Amino acid sequence: MPRLVVWIFTAGAAVLGAGALCAQVYPNKPVRIVTAQAGGGSDFVSRLVAPGLSAGLGQQVIIENRGGGSGIIAIETVTQAPADGYTLLSYGNIWILPLMRDNVPYDVLRDLSPVTLQASAPNVLVVHPSLPVRSVKELIVLAKARPGEIDYGSGGTGSGNHIAAELFKAMAGVNLARIPYRGAGQALTALIGGEVHLAFASAGSAAPHLKSGRLRALAVTRAQPSPLLPGLPTVA
Repeated sequence: MPRLVVWIFTAGAAVLGAGALCAQVYPNKPVRIVTAQAGGGSDFVSRLVAPGLSAGLGQQVIIENRGGGSGIIAIETVTQAPADGYTLLSYGNIWILPLMRDNVPYDVLRDLSPVTLQASAPNVLVVHPSLPVRSVKELIVLAKARPGEIDYGSGGTGSGNHIAAELFKAMAGVNLARIPYRGAGQALTALIGGEVHLAFASAGSAAPHLKSGRLRALAVTRAQPSPLLPGLPTVA
C-alpha cells in the first residue's frame, strides 16, 4: 500500500551552480518551501521542519501552498524559479504523476535536484463516524452490499491517497466512488464535514481528528502496525 513519502527538491541547476553560491553568503534572504496542498502531508511535514531549518540557516523559512493541477502548479513554481537554492519543493508523488498523466510539463531529472528525504510515514484509512463500520472487513462487506454508493475523497490524480484508494478497491474487489479535491487537506476537511464517507490520509494529518473523535481510523497502510498509531491494525 502507498505511504506518505515527502522529498525536498530545488531547481535543477542549483547543485551545478554550487560554486557560485559559495562566492556569496548563503542564505542571505528568506527561503521558501513550496507545497502542493494546504493541510496535506507535505504541508504538515514542512511546517514541522521549518522552525529547525530556519534556526540552522539563520533565515526565515516560508511555507507557500500552491494547489491545483494535481501538484503541477507547485512543481512549475519551483522549476521556473531561479536555480539559487532559495525556492524548494516539498512533494511526495512527483515520480508517479508522469505515469498517470500525459504531457506533464516537467522532467524530474532535468528540472529538479533532490536535496533530502523529509519523511516517510504510512497512510491511514479513515472514515466519517456516521459510517457504520469499525474495521476494514466491515467496510468491505458494506461496500459490496452498496456498490458505488460509498465514496472516498482524495487529492489530485496520481496523489498518494488517490493511488492508495484505487489499490484498496482493486485488492478488496469493491466499487467506491471517487470525489476529487484540490489536495489531500481539502479531502480531509470534506470527510470531517461529512461530504464523503472515507479517505486515505497521512498519519500526521489525521491524528488530531482521530483524537477529537471527528474521524474514525480503521487501519494503517503497512505490513506491521505503526508506532505512530499504536493498536491500530493494518489494512492487510
